[in-house]
Amino acid sequence: MKSILNSNYSIHFQEETYLNLNNFIASKKPSCIFILVDENTMEHCYPVLLPHIETEARIEIIEVEPGEEHKNIETCSGVWSAMIELGCDRNSLMINLGGGVITDLGGFIASTIKRGISFIHIPTTVLGMVDAAIGGKNGVDIGPLKNQIGVIVPPEMTLIDTSYLASLEKRQLLNGSIEMFKHGLIVDRTYWNHMLQIGDDYYSETFESLIYQSAVIKNKVVNSDPFEKGPRKSLNYGHTIGHAIESFCLSNEHQESLLHGEAIAAGLYLESYLSHLHTGLDKKDFDEIASWYQQIGLKLAFTSSEIEQMLELMTHDKKNVNGEIRFVLLESIGSFVTDQTVPVEDVIKSFSLL
Repeated sequence: MKSILNSNYSIHFQEETYLNLNNFIASKKPSCIFILVDENTMEHCYPVLLPHIETEARIEIIEVEPGEEHKNIETCSGVWSAMIELGCDRNSLMINLGGGVITDLGGFIASTIKRGISFIHIPTTVLGMVDAAIGGKNGVDIGPLKNQIGVIVPPEMTLIDTSYLASLEKRQLLNGSIEMFKHGLIVDRTYWNHMLQIGDDYYSETFESLIYQSAVIKNKVVNSDPFEKGPRKSLNYGHTIGHAIESFCLSNEHQESLLHGEAIAAGLYLESYLSHLHTGLDKKDFDEIASWYQQIGLKLAFTSSEIEQMLELMTHDKKNVNGEIRFVLLESIGSFVTDQTVPVEDVIKSFSLL
């Protein structure tokens, strides 16, 4: 698979990953290499990575608790303190080995400690490979509100080795694939159709190819609008409602927590309904999206009071302007519009579809 070369960082795949990693390390000569992991990637992924690293530099492992609930300033503070105690300086290198939480956290930590050190993402989940580790967004949550604090700083490189996916359960693989479906919905109907055809065959060469294509799609969108003033907003399709569902379930002890992709799948479905009502998405396209969502098999139901709480969470969405909730909606599969407002009663009504 051909590397994706941008003006400020690169994305390398499969056999090219470790060659480029070691070339960078040899060139930079870091004083110390910090590898950020959680307990899962420490067990399953670090033993895979370590033999590939060629360096005489000191390597320090920093392990954090897994899960979105730990993507916060408190975790960052603990990691910053540990890195300082271990002698971090401006010539240190940070490698973030994990899924979206690790790359979001690690990128933010590296971008801020000592006012910024070099960092490399090695995503170990589908979600990380096609979304979180591409585009330079790094950040943390504040309470139940997702990604409220952060920076847009690209890594030196992102290295995608799909062999790490072998350690994941099917639910985690589905979780990441939702963002791949989203990429098809916003910009490429043919890609959407290919994703529908692959089903859950996550270990095939075809799926590896679709991961590559998804990374290409996201990279192209990001390059057209690095700081999210226009077309990059399209990557938030499904996320206005989806993030609210995810945050509500994460903070409510009476609700089962959802993985990010599961909540976004619900968001894609409900925002497709709003697209059908307001931006011309025809019934055939909406029915196709509805059928896809129903096949995922999520069982979600919310009371009127819970929906009101989620509406409150939506008021904190980063796309909003002057207190108005702004949506990305579809005109058709493969075509989007941004900065859309819809009546609150239609948002509430959409939840009845779940």
